[in-house]
Amino acid sequence: MTTLREYGAAWADYELLDAGDGNKLERWGAVITIRPDIQADFKSAWPKAQWQTMAHWQFEEQSSRSGRWIAIKPDAPEHWTITYGNLSFGLKLTKFKHLGLFPEQQANWRFIAEHVSAGHKILNLFAYTGAASLIARDSGAEVVHVDSVKQMLTWANENRERSHLSDIKWVLEDALKFARRELKRGNRYDGIIMDPPAWGLGAKGEQWKLENHLSELIETAHGLMNPGAFLIVNTYSPKVEPADLATSAGQYFSAKQMDIKQLWLPTKTGKALYCGNLLRAIK
Repeated sequence: MTTLREYGAAWADYELLDAGDGNKLERWGAVITIRPDIQADFKSAWPKAQWQTMAHWQFEEQSSRSGRWIAIKPDAPEHWTITYGNLSFGLKLTKFKHLGLFPEQQANWRFIAEHVSAGHKILNLFAYTGAASLIARDSGAEVVHVDSVKQMLTWANENRERSHLSDIKWVLEDALKFARRELKRGNRYDGIIMDPPAWGLGAKGEQWKLENHLSELIETAHGLMNPGAFLIVNTYSPKVEPADLATSAGQYFSAKQMDIKQLWLPTKTGKALYCGNLLRAIK
């Protein structure tokens, strides 16, 4: 199937400066980082020597799951804050190479801001550090934010405080289990956002693979949606193709109700980086 591309956009405090040779060069406010990215399988526009003169931090992979940050500049901060509109996000170095924000999701933040208004109920599953939750709350929605990692809820709540927002409901629980219970309770939402991990381990060591749960996630979300509600599903798993999204969602939504795209980020140097697949649907 032919899949359209949707591009996230740079903003004042974020730019994808360059990408290539398995890495990406990003500016987060005044801090510049080099991080590995398997999708940057092309030649960078700028030489790596130039990257090194610009960057504050570089991430070095030590395994397929973790690594360490190397300071290139002696005054490189380990945590700092950037803004998006009137929202503020705290960033910090993690052993998983992430900093607390997925900037390609700016494409979805735009969608949320355009489709959410006061009085809407929004459910954010696998909600991480809360960017989508804050966008929805800032638009006037009642927001339920669900994540199974306590540190992520704390980080998200700190972002809420930085952004001077109130009354987000925090839920520390497995996202799918919570959604199943919400369905039994008869609760309904005007928008459901989910960014499920490609893989993971549960509290009891059980394995999570997105491809094994995708259909149930979409089925459960569909049951939780009010008429006219929207669904956003992001997938970073290499085992979930756009056709898989179409097949799973096609059981509950018509072709006219679904929009399946690839997420991309343009670089300042004129290249573009693939960032995963995206399903949006309107009930």
